[in-house]
Amino acid sequence: TMSRTMTYQHKLAEKLTILNERGQGVLVRMNYIKKMCSDPKLKPSCLTEKSMETAVKYINKKFPNIDFRGSSQQLSNIQRDKSDVLKHLTSYYHSFLDVMEFRDHVYELLNTIDACQCFFNITLNFDFTKNYLDLIVTYTSVIIMLSRIDDKKVLVGMYNCAHEMSNGNTDPAYPRLGQMLLEYDHPWKKLTEEFGPHTKSVTEALLSLQLVYPRRNLPAEAWRGAQLLSLLSAPATMLGPVSCETIPCEYLAMEVMERWIILGFLLCHSSLNTNPPSQDLWKMALRSGMCVSLIRDEVLFFHKTIEDFFDTLKGYNKRIADIKEAKENVIISCGAIHRDRRTYLRGALKELTNILEDEPGLLAPKALFVFMALSFSRDEILWLVRHSENVPKTKTPEDYMDSQMAELLFYMEKLRTMMRRHSRIIQRYHLQYLAQFDALALNDTMQTLYVCPEEESVLMTSFVSTLSGMTIKQVENGEEFDFRGLRLDWLRLQVQSYTSVSKAPLSLKESPDLAKLMNMTTFHTMMMDNIQGLLQETSDLSTLCFYPRIMEKMFNQSCEEVQMQRYLIAFPWICSHFSQCSDPLCPEEGSALEKKSLKYCIAFLEEIAKQTCNVIMEICAEQCNLSDQLLPKHCAQTISKARNKKQKKQTPRKNEVQSEKPGTESQRKDRAIVTNMDKLHLTLTELCASFSHSHHFTVWDHTIIPAEFLLAQLEIRLARTIVRMTDYNQSTQAISRPSDLLAGVRAYMTSLQILTRYISVDVTRMLRSLLLQQTQPLDSQGEQTVTTLYTNWYLEGLLRQASSGQIIHSPNMRCFMNQSNENETSFSAQEYSDIKELQALAELIGPYGMKFLSENLMWHITSQVSELKKLVIENMDILVQMRSNFDKPEKMADLKKRLPASENVLKRMTIIGVILSFRAMTQDALREVMQNHCPFLIGPIECLKDFISPETDIKVTLNVFELASAAGVPCEVDPALVSALANMRTDNSSTDEEYKLACLLLVYIAVSLPVLALDANSYYSREYGGKLRTQWHHNNIHCLATGINQLVAAMFTTLNKNIEEHLKEFLLVASSTLLQLGQNLERIESKNRESVYLLLHLIVEESPFLTQDMLESCFPYVLLRNAYREVYKAFILTTG
Repeated sequence: TMSRTMTYQHKLAEKLTILNERGQGVLVRMNYIKKMCSDPKLKPSCLTEKSMETAVKYINKKFPNIDFRGSSQQLSNIQRDKSDVLKHLTSYYHSFLDVMEFRDHVYELLNTIDACQCFFNITLNFDFTKNYLDLIVTYTSVIIMLSRIDDKKVLVGMYNCAHEMSNGNTDPAYPRLGQMLLEYDHPWKKLTEEFGPHTKSVTEALLSLQLVYPRRNLPAEAWRGAQLLSLLSAPATMLGPVSCETIPCEYLAMEVMERWIILGFLLCHSSLNTNPPSQDLWKMALRSGMCVSLIRDEVLFFHKTIEDFFDTLKGYNKRIADIKEAKENVIISCGAIHRDRRTYLRGALKELTNILEDEPGLLAPKALFVFMALSFSRDEILWLVRHSENVPKTKTPEDYMDSQMAELLFYMEKLRTMMRRHSRIIQRYHLQYLAQFDALALNDTMQTLYVCPEEESVLMTSFVSTLSGMTIKQVENGEEFDFRGLRLDWLRLQVQSYTSVSKAPLSLKESPDLAKLMNMTTFHTMMMDNIQGLLQETSDLSTLCFYPRIMEKMFNQSCEEVQMQRYLIAFPWICSHFSQCSDPLCPEEGSALEKKSLKYCIAFLEEIAKQTCNVIMEICAEQCNLSDQLLPKHCAQTISKARNKKQKKQTPRKNEVQSEKPGTESQRKDRAIVTNMDKLHLTLTELCASFSHSHHFTVWDHTIIPAEFLLAQLEIRLARTIVRMTDYNQSTQAISRPSDLLAGVRAYMTSLQILTRYISVDVTRMLRSLLLQQTQPLDSQGEQTVTTLYTNWYLEGLLRQASSGQIIHSPNMRCFMNQSNENETSFSAQEYSDIKELQALAELIGPYGMKFLSENLMWHITSQVSELKKLVIENMDILVQMRSNFDKPEKMADLKKRLPASENVLKRMTIIGVILSFRAMTQDALREVMQNHCPFLIGPIECLKDFISPETDIKVTLNVFELASAAGVPCEVDPALVSALANMRTDNSSTDEEYKLACLLLVYIAVSLPVLALDANSYYSREYGGKLRTQWHHNNIHCLATGINQLVAAMFTTLNKNIEEHLKEFLLVASSTLLQLGQNLERIESKNRESVYLLLHLIVEESPFLTQDMLESCFPYVLLRNAYREVYKAFILTTG
């Protein structure tokens, strides 16, 4: 009775639970401090500053007895920066105090347990024994981690120096803390001394593993023979619950047991020489591998550690021989054993997952199988990760690599997901199990007990009443269950029942049925309220966060296996585990862990997306090549062959290669033949399956949508591909024809639709976003687009040569054409500027791209207008006189001689006309495209434009014209040109000045027209090409008509003046000067006079403001008729 009272008073169950949790936090904290001090970038600044080197060396040498007063010279820098030192080192110092406090509590608890004569058996009092062994291992790991912190003495000593300098006295805990650090300079010696008195309890707890560890540590052949984890091995019992006498031991991690055995027998090594069962268990654990984990990526190479320690002891030569033998065994066979286990587990988990996915109702009765499968798999994965980082020298290094790891990880995650998704099914089943079986069985067992003390009776009665009182409605109503109190009471009962067995009336050792029933009941309660906790215990892979190189290696190996590509999504999924490795005692690392988790997750998803994009782009490129073979440009050879065959010309030579017709690639003589396209589609199927497994998942608090990574990568790759397909070469000004690029883009778009057969993604949305970006100057990545490239080419490649006269604008053909002269251009202008090509351009870059093109055209026009205004300002006086004396031939002749730069004015106006002619062509092409795509939109726009009249407010008119122009509808006044000219005006210029310049510019142009008759290239040509007729002036002066009309309309619109009046004035001045041309010049000098006369007719014909009546009022029609006759006569004589 006294022993039971001691147990209650000491609260062993509560202390074990709290100390284990606290110990894990302290262990994480020590690991964090070690990482910080190992990295020069993260180490506290007071340890790395050059000024502190003397103090650091002094503290290391004198620790812990540091003379603060007699060594003022060495510690002067600490005195100077004492506040900063305290600020930076306080958390480190208190962390070491936590270790000391934890050690004190562990000492006290272990001594109390020994004093209470507690007994341990993992198969009966599982929770008590597990907590006891966990506490020992955790404490040992904390001390080992503490010993691995090289700067611990400096951190503690420097803090205490700063503390004494600030407060005038030493920190009260410093002497004990300093002594503790000295004691653990050789940790294993001190630890074994501490655990000497506890050898009996530790050995008893470890030997209870004889019933569990050997049975778990079997090779894959034994698993295969027993058909472990198979639901199909016994179909008759498939619906029955999985149960055994040691349920908690079945999913206990092998790594945990190995750590218990290796560290436990190292601490209590005396039992190895006196107890043969201890030797057998120890030897088996030594053959399990090369290292065990202490915390995260900190491992203990136990063969070397134990051998070195036993070398310092007498009478352990046999044990050292056992260690060497075990190590050799590990090097020879351990890798192959674990490889075979992973192979078996892949098949077993796949079968288990498929069955449970098909019948999720089996999750409840077979829950133990699920947790066993997860635990076994986790053990093998972590074993491989630990040993891959530290591969022993072996003849079979391939045993430490696994290219199929993705599959095992994938099925683990599938099982975890199913357990969470169907938790209500599991709760419903186990509620009935607890209420209708466990409660009744427990009640019956209580009745069979020979004697049951009052305290135990109260606890067990509460178990029965709690379990039997549950109903199905609680699950249906979504109530939250909490059985933590019941499980803690069971732990208390275990502690009580195993305290001083000789005196306690109730002994679980004598009532094994009660212990087994309660262990099973405990498992069932966890199915009600702690499924997530069990999943974390059996399948948490957060340790992988600290093995990035190994994870990346496994991922890359899996990528190379086509069969594994559908499971690659498992690697990003695993990143969701990483939030479990944070601890409340170490909040500083939370942010870094979160960033690291997201970094790995995103890196894996982007790599999968890149591989998928590579395959998709290869398929699209192949389809684009096949589509290209069907374009009309490739039909000439086929037509030629057919024609030769019809005319029975000579047959092809024997060695001549016969080109295959499009479609032959689809013909197969044997179904077994696998083409490259078949392989690509198979790979695409596997990769897309990886994205299809989950719509989204969570990493920390971030929601990750895998398919979006694929679409983002695809958008980037496709954008670059489209830009690359333009084949733009800035040095040679070579570029693909818009129609060819459009055909290629359409082929890619069509091919991309196959993606929707494999994965549920919105390809249309991605294409819409991508093509919309191509209508802008730069895409979302800041790279040039098709719009920019074609704008640059048309401005620099086509219009620059048109401005120099190498390329001619043909109004009848509605395109630009090359001049037939010696200076041949590198491309055919007609192939880039005819209706089909410009419509293709409009399809590619859309209204936004056309607007960007127009803005660049307007910039070139305004630069020419700016130069024209300068010429007008320079000759303003002469132009004013000409404006008032245009009908006086003699006066005009004198003024004309004083007027310079007429050719320059006409040249610049011709350039403006060429640019505006090209703009008109692009606008016509845009209108056709818009009419085809959205006629319902074009109709209302045209109707709205038709409502505009001269009396409409100018702002309303320009707004409507801007809308119409954006859709390609022609307008009387170009709103883009109006806006460009308006932006040219400065704050200093007045409206009157601008108006005067505009009027004089018209006069300048009009009086300069006769100069064109002197240019040999001003003759009007009519040429026939096939059935088409082209009409042009060979120096593009016919474009003056477009340039003058649109420029005048835009200039006077910005000035809010009457356009028609000023065009009439221009017509009068131009007519007068051209009439004077016939009177004053000799015939030989005016051989192109008729061609220039026709220009006047073109101006009136293209103008929406001038009429033929206006022209006849100032220029005789008979001259125009004669000019046409002369031009046509010359053409007939030339062509014969």
